[in-house]
Amino acid sequence: MTAVSPEQAMADLKLNGATASPKQNGSTGPNVTSGDLENGNSDDDEAEEGEEGHAGAGEGAAKKKKKRKPRKKKKAGAAKGQTSPPTVKVSDLFPNNTYPVGEEVEYKDENAYRTTSEEKRHLDRMNSDFLSDYRQAAEVHKQVRKYAHSAIKPGMSLTEICELIENGTRNLTGHSGLEEGDNLIAGVAFPTGVNLDHCAAHYSPNAGNKTVLKEEHVMKVDFGVHVNGRIVDSAWTVAFQPQYDNLLAAVKDATNTGVRLAGIDARFSEIGEGIQEAMESYEVELNGQTYPVKSIRNLNGHTIGQYSIHGGSSGKSVPIVKGGSNEKMEEGEVYAIETFGSTGKGVVRDDMETSHYAKIADAPKAALRVASAKTLLRSIDKNFGTLPFCRRYLDRLGHDKYLLGLNNLVQAGIVQDYPPLVDIKGSYTAQLEHTILLRPNVKEVISRGDDY
Repeated sequence: MTAVSPEQAMADLKLNGATASPKQNGSTGPNVTSGDLENGNSDDDEAEEGEEGHAGAGEGAAKKKKKRKPRKKKKAGAAKGQTSPPTVKVSDLFPNNTYPVGEEVEYKDENAYRTTSEEKRHLDRMNSDFLSDYRQAAEVHKQVRKYAHSAIKPGMSLTEICELIENGTRNLTGHSGLEEGDNLIAGVAFPTGVNLDHCAAHYSPNAGNKTVLKEEHVMKVDFGVHVNGRIVDSAWTVAFQPQYDNLLAAVKDATNTGVRLAGIDARFSEIGEGIQEAMESYEVELNGQTYPVKSIRNLNGHTIGQYSIHGGSSGKSVPIVKGGSNEKMEEGEVYAIETFGSTGKGVVRDDMETSHYAKIADAPKAALRVASAKTLLRSIDKNFGTLPFCRRYLDRLGHDKYLLGLNNLVQAGIVQDYPPLVDIKGSYTAQLEHTILLRPNVKEVISRGDDY
């Protein structure tokens, strides 16, 4: 792919769209850019006809200029806009592979030189394919969640919500995930999390689940998009009642604090301390009782690697409480900055039926005695690689009676299971998450949209 500067992109591509005001309950989403291209024809290009003698007039008759109406400007190569629900591939909306740039934040203090350093700019230009893949994935995420914001309503089943998001992701990347290796090119990066109330993470409905979203629920929506293994991981919280506003405001403030503090040479201990201070400055009143909002201390942000949502075995964690390590962030790393707030204990544990799984990248070879485990492992390698998957995805591929084989792969240390993570019953949890790129010359919040 050809590298194009943001300035040139803006000159070539005029983005149209109306901005909706964000709300704390996540009811509005980011704009969908139409990708229309305008042809800047001017009236100067119109050829005026010369003077002509009036037919039948004698010599010396007054000569008249023939007036022509100015042509209307044409839209050359105009791309059609997104549909609702979203079905048009993002690559068709941006035919030059020049996708919107995320929020760019200049480095400060001892790293301020990076902004103008020609060496760092050159290193950044060398990453054109990397940035194009990430920005395409981010645009898919923004457009899918724009629709999700407007479509998610009480009365919908959690399965319907997941399929709405996942089908939108498949449509907009152009990869259904049903062809061999299709999902490894682009598409869904991990199972959609629809985590209710005291459940904070890793919950996605299995086949036959009939759980319905209710007016009083607080739901964390966590989904990922990838292009060539470049994963955008971003999440928000849905709530319909104003009593939860402060809980949502707490994670928004905490995550934005983490994003602000993150950067090259930033220490994890300082980021975690800043996040906790922001989070725990809020309290929530529920049914006449006041609850302090607590950072969930055993959840954190993380690095993201290619085809590896947690950065692989050498991945780093971003704490959301003070007391983390003095290890630093480094140039070129990609991070998911995510924070979780709770009205409960602020600690989560495994509970409920497992849906999330992922093949371990450096898993040891093991003798598999269950025939279905061998068949399933071949399918996992071909369809997911090291990307996380869920049982619904195996159902979609036509697998049946696979639980014995799947459990065998987990017991053999080849596949990792990720049970849902919950705080105490009766509590409420919230989440907000962004993906950031620590580029050589600037920090880019790739998932930033008009909604959050």
